Amino acid sequence: MKIKMLIFLTSSKEQKENNSIEMVMKTFESTIRPVKGDIIDDPGFDSRFHNGYEVVKVTINYETNECYVSLHPLAMELEEISINDYIDKLVANEWRIVSKEELLTC
Repeated sequence: MKIKMLIFLTSSKEQKENNSIEMVMKTFESTIRPVKGDIIDDPGFDSRFHNGYEVVKVTINYETNECYVSLHPLAMELEEISINDYIDKLVANEWRIVSKEELLTC
């Protein structure tokens, strides 16, 4: 099954300046389907903010053999790195920024 993990990211410091909110997605094939409450770990996550994300919602589309996994949103408050640096780290680990247009079709 194709697993699509989704995270909403926002910066409490930068939000006032430029309303920086992004959604990132990572897609992979797996025979393991996450369930609500699972903690997901990934090399793109930064331990200065958390040790993993909690699964808050799972949506399965059997017709397309896809599973959308919504992870707990991350609001960065104690920013040891900027949200842009954090997004760069995620992108370097196979996450990608999802456009607003694509978000409407998810």
